[in-house]
Amino acid sequence: MSQLLEFAGLSWAVHRPRPFVLVIERGAEGAGDDYLHDTLLASPWREAFLQLVDRTGLVVCHKLATRHPSYRDVRGRSSKGRLSQGEYYHHDGCSGPSKPRVVEIRCPQQAVPRLTPTAVAPHRDAVAAMLRCLPASLAADPSWAPWREQLSGLSGAELDRLQGLITRTVRRKLKADSARAYFHDVDAAADAYVEPWAMNESRLIANHHGGATLQHRRACPPRWSAGAANGSLVKRWPNEELALPGQAIDTALLASFCSEEDGACYRAMA
Repeated sequence: MSQLLEFAGLSWAVHRPRPFVLVIERGAEGAGDDYLHDTLLASPWREAFLQLVDRTGLVVCHKLATRHPSYRDVRGRSSKGRLSQGEYYHHDGCSGPSKPRVVEIRCPQQAVPRLTPTAVAPHRDAVAAMLRCLPASLAADPSWAPWREQLSGLSGAELDRLQGLITRTVRRKLKADSARAYFHDVDAAADAYVEPWAMNESRLIANHHGGATLQHRRACPPRWSAGAANGSLVKRWPNEELALPGQAIDTALLASFCSEEDGACYRAMA
């Protein structure tokens, strides 16, 4: 059911398919404009909008037409023999102590539709589901018992540590098809947002800023066919890449960011 959100002096039609998701709807009269840059991320409203993402977790912008130059290609591809880095739940920013506050992933207008979905879930829910959905052969290891007992009280850093342990175990012990099937079970158990991509859709994800912290992954099907026609995505870290008047872009921070799919660090400013 649609609701109205009052923001930036305007009324926006929105709905909430998950408690951590806010979808901005646009009727035919609003399609084709760049309302993200012209309004939501414009100087007077940017911090308030980023705080909305912080509180919510995931803000989805439909029918958003933009040619802003700050978007970067999402790199990396999967193969039948192994999972790409992006198929595991992760935050963006794989090196350095500072993580991007908000990550925007976008499906631009293109001839080929994006068939591979992106799963997005709260950090704690994703890690809890990863532990709960371990196959019986892996779950029987007694080393998981203390983590199960302490799960509800773990800090963000401790959740990262547990997630790393589970991810490394799954990578070592499960074949690619089994690992992809496992993560589909994790998506369901975490009640992740796994909706098909639409053209001109952007998803702004609270990545790391003391509010809601979400993670995302490339949700390839268990029987993945490498090389199949598939539309591409672009992404950026809007708070770090779009300087407000009087601010300088932190190029050292940008240099530390890595692609979540191939692990290659981002170095160039386009």
